Amino acid sequence: FPSTTKAGRIWGRYRRWECRALLLCEHMPGRPFLSHFVCVGSPLRFMFVLKMNAVPLSGFIYLFIYLLIYLFSLQTVRWHIDLQPWASPTPSLNFEALRFLKYISTSQISCEHMNLSSLGGNSETTKKPWSVCLDERFGLIHRIRSKQCRLYSLGLGNDDNQFEISMANSGCEVHRFDPSIKSAHIQEGRHLWYHRLSVDWRDPNPAIAAHRLHSNTKKLGTILNEFGHQKIDVLKADVESAEWKILENLILEDVVEQIGQLVFEVHIHWPGFEVSGNDSTVVRYWYSLLRELELKDFRLFHTYKDLSKPQMFLKKAAFNASSCYTLSWVNTRWQQQEGIYDV
Repeated sequence: FPSTTKAGRIWGRYRRWECRALLLCEHMPGRPFLSHFVCVGSPLRFMFVLKMNAVPLSGFIYLFIYLLIYLFSLQTVRWHIDLQPWASPTPSLNFEALRFLKYISTSQISCEHMNLSSLGGNSETTKKPWSVCLDERFGLIHRIRSKQCRLYSLGLGNDDNQFEISMANSGCEVHRFDPSIKSAHIQEGRHLWYHRLSVDWRDPNPAIAAHRLHSNTKKLGTILNEFGHQKIDVLKADVESAEWKILENLILEDVVEQIGQLVFEVHIHWPGFEVSGNDSTVVRYWYSLLRELELKDFRLFHTYKDLSKPQMFLKKAAFNASSCYTLSWVNTRWQQQEGIYDV
């Protein structure tokens, strides 16, 4: 509506109210009925406001179109991942754990070149925690050679940044997100940037006082939009048990489709932040998350079992499991012929 018209003035006031409602929607994924009422109800309530202010019929036509678009967008929103069937006829931690551990220990695709040293012609077979697939059939090696690759690294005060430095030295544009650094943005060399940001599974709601303390916490999709980046060649994450909810957010919002390879450190000594339920339910959720990645054509090509960490599985010394694994996936949709992207 033109801002000079009566409808436009009402619309402007109402949009400010509706923005607050939409912020609330974003933080109610576990309450689909309530969020549906807030999100869909706000345009309906605006129709009532227009009627009470005697706005011409054309205003209702604009709003009707807006409402149809809004309802269509809600149809595509996913609030939860699809849980896989139980591993056994009745829920059992033993069966769930064995299925999950077998899944993360079994490569789904072979990758012959996984270390950056291979770029110099060295044949190195030692398996490292942070491994990327540099086979010719996938896009990463070609982007590295053309100095067009991009790495996002999520961390929490970890001093070990050798992987990021190696990628930067290879010509990749590297962005490391760490809330513990002193300055908002630091550039180190030509290709390495540090940002005082923490990647989370939700954006802070400014209407909630407690969230204002975490204004440097954002979803990865939000950061991509703010940085003007459409794709990431490699996403590395060592976020100390926040990885499960972050991964869930990337899947639900389809951000994973903008990523070529994932290298995640996963922790299984406890459920993780905001992961609830009994032990068998938690493991089923973990397994279902990883199966969602597979459905999006990600394939596990490397698993590193950290024997230096406590050998625990959900607070128990069981199943010969480590409390920490590093898992690497390649997005098989990102083939060599995909070419180089611009941003």
